[in-house]
Amino acid sequence: MLALKVVIEGLGLGFLLWLVCAAGIRNGAVGMVHLYGQDVQDRVVALGLTTAEAIRRRGIAFRSLCLPGYIIYVLTCVYAFNGAHGFFAGFWQMFAVLSIMNLIDRLLIDDYWVGRTDAWIIPGTEDLRPYITVQDKKQKWVMGTVGMAAVSALLAGVMCLFVG
Repeated sequence: MLALKVVIEGLGLGFLLWLVCAAGIRNGAVGMVHLYGQDVQDRVVALGLTTAEAIRRRGIAFRSLCLPGYIIYVLTCVYAFNGAHGFFAGFWQMFAVLSIMNLIDRLLIDDYWVGRTDAWIIPGTEDLRPYITVQDKKQKWVMGTVGMAAVSALLAGVMCLFVG
């Protein structure tokens, strides 16, 4: 039963990420250009669609919303809802939730939504597609997996001090 809860929590976090992305592109993909490579960002600025400062501000706002949001979400799910105690129980649950979100991000958002639909195309940058290259995908898989493990271990360690 706990495993099912953790899967549902991971799907919920993936859905929240999707909502943030959908809100970010509601007026066009330029709203999320901070997630694109530098070549695309430079082209968008050259085309006059936005400024480098606006891209920087949106990137900061995105990270400021998502990172604390992910942390609050997983801590609430794992410790408040699931009642985890100890390092291992907290670690595996957080790692599972974050890994499911990572799968959703890599497969449904990056590969399908960005890579195979028109929703993320920025007019004037079509020649720079794919926006997420094979090398980007490899790096995101490795960093996502390692990053989720590191964050889960850190948070589980900190929570051991408070919850036991």
